[in-house]
Amino acid sequence: MSDLQIAEIPFEEGGIRYRYARKMSADGSRWIREGLFQAFHPNGTLASEGTYREGLEDGAWRDFHENGQLAAEGVYRGGKEAGLWQYWNADGSVDASR
Repeated sequence: MSDLQIAEIPFEEGGIRYRYARKMSADGSRWIREGLFQAFHPNGTLASEGTYREGLEDGAWRDFHENGQLAAEGVYRGGKEAGLWQYWNADGSVDASR
């Protein structure tokens, strides 16, 4: 297994947009996301957090509104949403439109 590296991708205006772990593919041709992934809103608050396995979303994921309120929560398996996902509005109320 390759060593993991942490990648940080900034917004053009500054601040971190994405932070994730990655490893080099077995053939050395490309980077593959592996492990923790985080995305941030322009104001610096956490926008999304979950894990990757072999380049695909896998496991629990959570998305957040800019005010820090939970926006969505669910599970990915092999890059696809699995099971029941829950959604909330920025005020914390359940998003009944989903």
